[in-house]
Amino acid sequence: MSSIDVKEYVSLKGKEIGVSRWFEIDQARIDKFADVTEDWQFIHVDREKAAQSPFGGTVAHGFLTLSMLAAMAYDGLPALTGRVMGVNYGFDKVRFVTPVRSGSRVRAKFKLIDVMQRGPKEIMTKSEVAVEIEGGDKPAVVAEWLGVSYFADVVAV
Repeated sequence: MSSIDVKEYVSLKGKEIGVSRWFEIDQARIDKFADVTEDWQFIHVDREKAAQSPFGGTVAHGFLTLSMLAAMAYDGLPALTGRVMGVNYGFDKVRFVTPVRSGSRVRAKFKLIDVMQRGPKEIMTKSEVAVEIEGGDKPAVVAEWLGVSYFADVVAV
């Protein structure tokens, strides 16, 4: 994806600014996430027991799906000219709308809501994010995501 300057980025407020590629959420990824977070609830890791649940099989952790936003952002968002670093500032809203079944593919759509000046070389962005499940009619996750970008030179919004 090409690089755009901050002024052009600001002009995109209210518009979709990126869509990531599809990412597979297979059982191996779910199991690894369970091991890292020590969340081995049966709906995530026990195929037989999860098959008897309302989900009909194992599902990804909501936090796994949420954490995939980092990879999805790298993949789907435009680079900002002169940016030397970006950090996750948190979320204003997060909802886990639909479970992601093992073997599903997900992608994120990003809509820029606001861009705020934080310092001479720093901006904060708020994006509306929807994580879609391939073939699904409801998103897996909807969120308002805040990020801070740092620049080598002075920027103005």
